[in-house]
Amino acid sequence: MFNSIWLNLYYYLRPILKWLLRKTTRLCELQRICYGESAGYSRSYGVEKSLQLSRSPEIKKMVQCLDKLSDERKLCGRVLKSSLQYAVGTALTVKDINPFVHNQFTPSFVRCSEHIWGYRQLVSEIEHLRTCQYDPTNSDHETKLLKLWDHLMPSVPLESRVTKQWQDIGFQGDDPKTDFRGMGILGLENLLFFAEEYPSAATYVLSHSLHPQKGYAFAIVGINLTSMAYHLLKDGTFKTHIYNISKSMPSIRLFHQLYCYLFYEFDKFWLQAKPKNIMDFTPVRNRFEENIRMLLSQPSAAFRINLSIDTI
Repeated sequence: MFNSIWLNLYYYLRPILKWLLRKTTRLCELQRICYGESAGYSRSYGVEKSLQLSRSPEIKKMVQCLDKLSDERKLCGRVLKSSLQYAVGTALTVKDINPFVHNQFTPSFVRCSEHIWGYRQLVSEIEHLRTCQYDPTNSDHETKLLKLWDHLMPSVPLESRVTKQWQDIGFQGDDPKTDFRGMGILGLENLLFFAEEYPSAATYVLSHSLHPQKGYAFAIVGINLTSMAYHLLKDGTFKTHIYNISKSMPSIRLFHQLYCYLFYEFDKFWLQAKPKNIMDFTPVRNRFEENIRMLLSQPSAAFRINLSIDTI
C-alpha cells in the first residue's frame, strides 16, 4: 500500500520537480540524464523511463510509433535512420534544446534510442522464433538439425534421420522434433550457434553431460536454458548487460551469445553443486537462475561473452 501511495504522489509531484530542476540547472530531464549518467544501462534506462513517463503528446506519439516499428521488426536500414532522426527531432523540439549549443545531446540520445528500441525489436525477433515450430518438411530446419549433429559428433555418422543416436547428444527420443515444442526453432538455433561458434566449449560441455552419475541430457538442458534466456530477455533482466555492451542496435547474435554464456556457466554450476543425479536438476537450475538475476541486477553488469570458452 505504501508503494502505491508513493507512486501516486510521485506521479503528481514529478512535473513540479522537473520544473524546479530545469529552472535551477537550465537543463531538461533528458539532458540531465544524458549528461549526468554513465553511458550504458544507467543512461539508456533513465532515458527510457523519462520517455515512458512523459506527458507531452508529441513524445507519446513518437514512443508509440517506434514501439510499433520495433514490434513489427522494421527498424533497419532507411527505416531505422529516419526513425532515429524523428526521435531526435521530437526531443529537440519538445524540450527546446539547441543542438549546436548542446552538441553532445544528439549522439547520446541516439545511442539510448538504439538501445531502447533495439532491445524491444530483439524481444519481438526472439518471440517470432520461439513461436515458429520445428517443421520436418522445412529443408532449412532439417539442415540445421543435421548440422547440429555434425558439429557435436563429427566422427560419428548419423545412421538415419530418425534414430536412437539422437539420445547421445541429449534428446529424449528417436526424433528431436518433439523436443523443440516448447521453444520452437529458437531452441535449435541456440544449440546450433553454441556448437558452431564455440565448438570446443560445446563438446567440452557435452562430455560433462555424458558422465554416468553427474550427467544430464545435453540437448534437453540446452532447450531448458533457451527458456531461461527467453524469459530473462522478455522481462527486461538482460537490459543491464545489453545496454552496457551494445554500441548500436542489439542484434540476435547477442542473444545467442548470452545463451552460450548461460550454458557454459550452468555446466560449471552443475558440477560444483555435486548433484546426486538428474533428479536434482530443477533445484540446481533454479539456484543458477537466481544467481544470474542477482548479477544482472547490478547497473554495471556486463558478462564476458568471449569467456575463453572457444580455446578450452
